[in-house]
Amino acid sequence: MDPATTELRFDTPLLRIYNDGRVERLFGTETTPAGFDGATGVTSKDVVIDDATGVSARLYIPDLPASGPGHHRKKLPIVVYFHGGGMVLDSAASPTYHRYLNSLVSKAGALAVSVNYRLAPEHPLPAAYDDAWAALSWTASAADPWLSEHGDVGRVFLAGDSGGANVVHNVAIMAGAGQSSLPPGATVEGVIILHPMFSGKEPIDGENAETRELTEKLWPLICADAEAGLDDPRLNPMAEGAPSLQKLGCRKLLVCSAESDIVLARAAAYYQAVMASGWPGMAEWLESKGEEHVFFLNKPDCEESVALMDRVVAFLAGN
Repeated sequence: MDPATTELRFDTPLLRIYNDGRVERLFGTETTPAGFDGATGVTSKDVVIDDATGVSARLYIPDLPASGPGHHRKKLPIVVYFHGGGMVLDSAASPTYHRYLNSLVSKAGALAVSVNYRLAPEHPLPAAYDDAWAALSWTASAADPWLSEHGDVGRVFLAGDSGGANVVHNVAIMAGAGQSSLPPGATVEGVIILHPMFSGKEPIDGENAETRELTEKLWPLICADAEAGLDDPRLNPMAEGAPSLQKLGCRKLLVCSAESDIVLARAAAYYQAVMASGWPGMAEWLESKGEEHVFFLNKPDCEESVALMDRVVAFLAGN
């Protein structure tokens, strides 16, 4: 057998890369089809956003009561969601994320656009950020009938967990820094950062050493042009030369972590930096007691998951 097909060039708990360039993802490859979810009454469908790049999304719509003649149904907030997986794993079709989005859409009475952005290492950054902006712009232009008929593009929310939360932050900076513009009338009302994938060259108190080591190994694959390493502003929003957090392009922010989350220290530092930056919006912090990284995806019915979901739903509702 050709050694190029069997010898490893790169090996982590998330994925392996062989000498011939083949990528083997060790988990996060399972998928489930879109459609009607009997448990929540939510319906989903898959749509292509950009034929050239292959970026797609899974759209979710809650069960809507019939409106009588002459009655205009109230338009719903829109959540643009970015899945986790360190920007190297998972998809919008993952059973885990499909279950989570069904639940969120049902409880919040919102529409959702769960984005299938391109993954590293086959597509290193800025591909994921470019795809995320394309998905946000597509959503804001109400390009699908579900969005144009039922969505309020004046109340768009960005949300994501782990690697997806990193994407959310960077897209919010793009929106606020004027690097790109949304269609007239479209507004990013809020941003939800769940257990974010951030790092930095200088360790901070309470930071998980194993997570730092894994990030040091992965980041050059995720971002091939990252000369600053862990202080790349896309990975460390507080690094020297990073865009000012004053430029977050939203009106309100919810940052969430957990007591045993491997990124708790970085998430808390991010929240504190936003609060100290002079950003004019309203920021909230939630730390789930006794739980680990993205616990709410794997234990959706536990007490802290229910509390976190309630907080997210209230944030979307403006409470």
